[in-house]
Amino acid sequence: MAEPKKLMRALAGETLETPPVWMMRQAGRYLPEYRATRAQAGDFLSLCYNPELAAEVTLQPIRRYNFDAAILFADILLLPQALGADLWFVTGEGPRLSTVTSASDFAKLKGADDIHDRLGPIYETVGILSKELPSETTLIGFAGAPWTVATYMIAGKGTPDQAPAHKLKAEDTKTFDALMDLLTAGTIEYLSKQADAGAEVLKLFDSWAGSLSGDDFDKYALTPAKRIIAELKSRHPDVPIIAFPREAGEKYIGFAKETGADCVALDNSVQADWAAGYVQRDGCVQGNLAPTHMVEGGQPLIDETKRIVKAFSGGPHIFNLGHGITPEADPENVHVMLEAIRG
Repeated sequence: MAEPKKLMRALAGETLETPPVWMMRQAGRYLPEYRATRAQAGDFLSLCYNPELAAEVTLQPIRRYNFDAAILFADILLLPQALGADLWFVTGEGPRLSTVTSASDFAKLKGADDIHDRLGPIYETVGILSKELPSETTLIGFAGAPWTVATYMIAGKGTPDQAPAHKLKAEDTKTFDALMDLLTAGTIEYLSKQADAGAEVLKLFDSWAGSLSGDDFDKYALTPAKRIIAELKSRHPDVPIIAFPREAGEKYIGFAKETGADCVALDNSVQADWAAGYVQRDGCVQGNLAPTHMVEGGQPLIDETKRIVKAFSGGPHIFNLGHGITPEADPENVHVMLEAIRG
């Protein structure tokens, strides 16, 4: 019987001498080979929906760095597109969506069971990767969490403070709650199909969870995550789930226990020492090097990497950044980080 993969061991609660490591957005614009493949695809969405090329860019950082995990190359806004929203990308500015700001807008969307034809190429990419990845590399599937995806659907784009979503939540709670319910159901179906196709771990990205406070955090970040995880666990009991309620601050405490997540990913606004004491006591944590270190490099990168490894050395830990690696990062700094972790 094959030995369990390193990342799976950490997710099962094992404390390892050297933590497994991967990076959010590890397949991305900082790599010249990614830029070449994206140019070949023509545009970002064409790359996402081309299973061969999406698998290729997922594999590129594994070949270059031998990370312990590969994360499916896709985008959190493919789900709203599958639900019937118009989606396009503006060069240099990012995604644009048709907006959902009223009951009549919501009524035009499809049901959660009607997403799979559109998302079929994504499941095909997962299938290719499950065959082509090295035997020791874990395959991670993912989706955006309902609140984060809703913020884009309501505003039609990314916003600095998610104000349009907060406005709809306050002024038309019925429509907002209906959208959250649809996204929760759709996320369950989407992630379940990724697991069916061969994803070994699933990750839920709530990139804008930090803009929710008090009861709103519990209602719109914690509760949907709990519902999604419970249903996925009932369908796929052997597939661990990583939850990332970014910038949750004190709300990171107990999040794994409350939602049933196997691991909580931490952003770099919290200190590793604090998280080791208050969050890691419930199980595996992932994180949390500031992405700026991948741009600046040097001794500070080495020192901070080693400090984080040491802080989390008393429990299960997956080394990662506190957010995605940025396009201006130096690919050589990734080697420096890995050497500091793996020695």
